[in-house]
Amino acid sequence: MKGSLVLPALWLSALGSAVVGGVFFAFSTFVMTALRSLPPAQGLAAMQTINRSVLDSLFLALFMVSTMAAVFVAVAAVVQRGPGALPAIAGAGLWVVGSFAVTAAINVPLNDALAPLDPAQAGTAGPWADYVRTWTAWNHVRTAASLLAFVGFMLALQAAGKAEAAP
Repeated sequence: MKGSLVLPALWLSALGSAVVGGVFFAFSTFVMTALRSLPPAQGLAAMQTINRSVLDSLFLALFMVSTMAAVFVAVAAVVQRGPGALPAIAGAGLWVVGSFAVTAAINVPLNDALAPLDPAQAGTAGPWADYVRTWTAWNHVRTAASLLAFVGFMLALQAAGKAEAAP
């Protein structure tokens, strides 16, 4: 894979998928467990705060820019069909479908449904328990997809480096 923008986009895709995958991993392995262990009203309120704060964060910017970079990498890989094209396409597909699309189609709507709940009101324990179970299950999918995308992007970078070094 070559071109003045392709390799930086590939590096950005790799970095973004690793960092975002790490954040997803943290949520899957201990953040949601900690929130679930709190009284439902406290866990729900904490998650609502997290969901609001992510909208103005560097995390969201990295997530969006990495997604755009991955789409660019996939298009370049299809057009160029050079060394590293297949793992680049696989990485981009895993990222765009398994991380971005799952987030947009499942996790964000779950967050939106959680937002109007009043933690102080009776009856929120059931919706909170359902949210934690469903959101976390899909977050596992996002974690795996992001980290596998990272592997694809790194394999593409390795192939591109070998091709560039070849006489």
